[in-house]
Amino acid sequence: MVKRMNIDKSKRLTNSDALNLIKNASLLELGILASEKKSELHPDKTTSFIVDRNINYTNVCWVDCKFCAFFRHGKDEDSYVLKFDEIDQKIDELLEIGGTQILFQGGVHPKLKIEYYEELVEHIHNKYPQITIHGFSAIEIKYISKISKISILEVLKRLQAKGLSSVPGAGAEILSDRVRDIIAPNKMDSAEWIEVHELAHSIGMKTTATMMFGTVETDEEIIEHWELLRNLQDKTGGFRAFIMWSFQGNNTLLKAEIPDIKPQSSNRYLRLLAVARLYLDNFKNMQSSWVTQGSYVGQLALKFGANDLGSTMMEENVVKAAGASNRMNQDEMIRLIKDIGENPAKRNTAYEILERF
Repeated sequence: MVKRMNIDKSKRLTNSDALNLIKNASLLELGILASEKKSELHPDKTTSFIVDRNINYTNVCWVDCKFCAFFRHGKDEDSYVLKFDEIDQKIDELLEIGGTQILFQGGVHPKLKIEYYEELVEHIHNKYPQITIHGFSAIEIKYISKISKISILEVLKRLQAKGLSSVPGAGAEILSDRVRDIIAPNKMDSAEWIEVHELAHSIGMKTTATMMFGTVETDEEIIEHWELLRNLQDKTGGFRAFIMWSFQGNNTLLKAEIPDIKPQSSNRYLRLLAVARLYLDNFKNMQSSWVTQGSYVGQLALKFGANDLGSTMMEENVVKAAGASNRMNQDEMIRLIKDIGENPAKRNTAYEILERF
C-alpha cells in the first residue's frame, strides 16, 4: 500500500510542495501522481513522437561551456561550417524516411552575422517548404544580435520572415546564475534566456523549454528553474513542451574539474520528471529523454508524466560527443508505446497528429 502525501490537487503546487515531493515522496507515489496529471491533459492516452534530424550547422563556438564536449574553436582541425549542399543532403535523407522537422543548431560562431543566417534559413525554407525549421538556441540568437548590432527582437523577426518556425529551448541548463557561473561562465544569464523566449513569444513564435540537471545544482535551484518557466508560460503561453535530461560528463572539462560529479540514476531522472509534470501545470506536453536515459527508461518515463517520446533522432552529435549514443527508430518507438497500453502517433512540430498506428 502506497502512503499518499498530503497534496491538495485543487491548488497549484508551491515551491515548498515541490521540494517536499523531490526529497520525501516515494518513486511509486510520484509515478501515480504524475500519471494522474498526464491523464487530465491527455485523456485519450495518445503518446506522440516526431521524425526529424538534428543538423549542427557548425561546431565552432567561443562560449566554451565546461559541460560540452562538442564545441571546437575555429583554428581546430576538426572544426567545420556545413556547406548548403551538405545540409541539403541531410534533409534529402530525412525526407526519405518521412521526416517533417529539422532541429537546427550550432555552436556560437564568433564571425557569422544575421545575413548568413537569413540566407541559410531562406535557402532551406524555399527548397524544402515541407520541412519545419525548429532552430537556433537563445544564446545563438543573442550573439547574432550582438555581432550584427541589431536588437534580439529584430533578429527573431528577420529570421521568422525567412522561414524560421520555432526556437528550441537549448542553453537553459539550470536557470540559476550561481550554477551558470560555474558550468558556463561565458554564457547568457537566466534573465537573458527568459528574455529571448519571451520576445519570440511576442511575435507568435512558439518555443520549447529544457533543463539539464546533474552538475552542481541544488533541488531548490531546480525548482527556481521551473518557477521561471511556469511564470513565463502563465504570461505568454508560448512554450509547446518541456524536455529534461541529465548531464553527460564524458570528455567534458566540467567532469575533469569536478570529478565528484556522478552520473544521475534513473530513479533521480524519473523523480524529477514526475515533479516537473506536477509543477509545470501550464505545459501540455512533456518529452521523455530516451537519448540520455536509454529506450527502456525512456519508456518508463511515460509512466512518470511524459506524453511524448521526442524525436527518432536520425542524427545527434552533441550528446554523443559526451559519451551517450542511444538510438531508436519509428518502429521501436511504436512498439514501446503500445507495450504500455498507450496509443502511438506521429506528430509535427506543433504537436498536431499526422498519423496514428
